[in-house]
Amino acid sequence: MGRRCSRCFPLGCICRMLQPQEQEELTTVRVQDPRVQNEGSWNSYVDYKIFLHTNSKAFTAKTSCVRRRYREFVWLKKRLQKNAGLVPVPELPGKSTFFAGSTDEFIEKRRQGLQQFLEKAVQNVVLLSDSQLHLFLQSQLSVPEIEACVQGQGPLSVTDAILHYAMSNCGWVQEEDSHSALLARGDFSSRPSPASLNPLNRAWDKHHPLN
Repeated sequence: MGRRCSRCFPLGCICRMLQPQEQEELTTVRVQDPRVQNEGSWNSYVDYKIFLHTNSKAFTAKTSCVRRRYREFVWLKKRLQKNAGLVPVPELPGKSTFFAGSTDEFIEKRRQGLQQFLEKAVQNVVLLSDSQLHLFLQSQLSVPEIEACVQGQGPLSVTDAILHYAMSNCGWVQEEDSHSALLARGDFSSRPSPASLNPLNRAWDKHHPLN
């Protein structure tokens, strides 16, 4: 029996090589750009920009950007815990204002904690199945509006609410070139976001960047 050429592959191996490889699903979520709203008034507060980029089929929009404040995160955690049953929900950074440092240090520490909370939440299959998490991340609906939407009492379904926000141009915010380049290296080649398909939205974004 002759020796098999080392350069020859078994037929089965070749077939496996020719089969398209299933793309790994990746989700990047960042909490950044803390801003003081109503500064100087008795009801001032800090909110944070939540930027999400993904190729996961679990999400309605590929890219989204919203702003949320701490107490909305607290509400989300309670709702996730209620629906998750025995599945543990990630912890939030503490609410205490007694911090031995500057206000900027406290805000940065909280920002880091909020990002860790969301990073863990979007990696949890049970939590990711909760429509309230998706509306929190991919729409600018208020807490009462989210509750009404998931109960079928709002004007739009969960999916339509997310798509409506994306198409309104508010849900599509072009990140800095450096950040976009880094994300591109992750090869997030899923369907384009609804807003990116609309030339009117791109024109509006060019002249009206989200503040």
